[in-house]
Amino acid sequence: MKPTEENEEQTSFFGNLSEFIESAIENTLFHGRWLLAPLYLGMVVILGMFMIKFVQELAHYVPMTFSMSEPDLIVMSLTLVDLVLVANLLLIVIFSGYENFVSKIDMVQDHVDRPDWMGTVDYSALKLKLIGSIVAISSIELLKAFINVATIPKENIGWMVGIHLTFVVSGLVFSITERIYHPAPPHKH
Repeated sequence: MKPTEENEEQTSFFGNLSEFIESAIENTLFHGRWLLAPLYLGMVVILGMFMIKFVQELAHYVPMTFSMSEPDLIVMSLTLVDLVLVANLLLIVIFSGYENFVSKIDMVQDHVDRPDWMGTVDYSALKLKLIGSIVAISSIELLKAFINVATIPKENIGWMVGIHLTFVVSGLVFSITERIYHPAPPHKH
């Protein structure tokens, strides 16, 4: 064999080996996304826990309906709304996270109960929904504190307001940043 033919065979061998290794790594990385699936299933379990906690809270308060003061009823309602908001947030994270990072949920593509937003919430929109939900939950907690302001130390109220404002400002900064990096498409007339 001539030296050039030997070099070509070595180059061909190492080229094929390199392509095989690259393909194996990429295949492993691509299929590695399925490691997220058990995490999303775990979030479904957490969603079930929220449902149990909601029913538990409701069962606790229903017998007290006639003896409950109006502010107590408002606080109880806000507590339940809080649980529902977090549960809704979990559902959004489960659906959009699974569809964005693991696999499309094709079996419900044409189902009448498929949420309109399902399959359209990308990672940026998911983060915006998350920060919006955190601000809403923080608002509810702050409102509950204001309703019971007489029983809460003023220092704690101050901290709650400060933390809430931090969430609000963070949400605004994040929204502005997203708008800069992903401007809205121009409106058609």
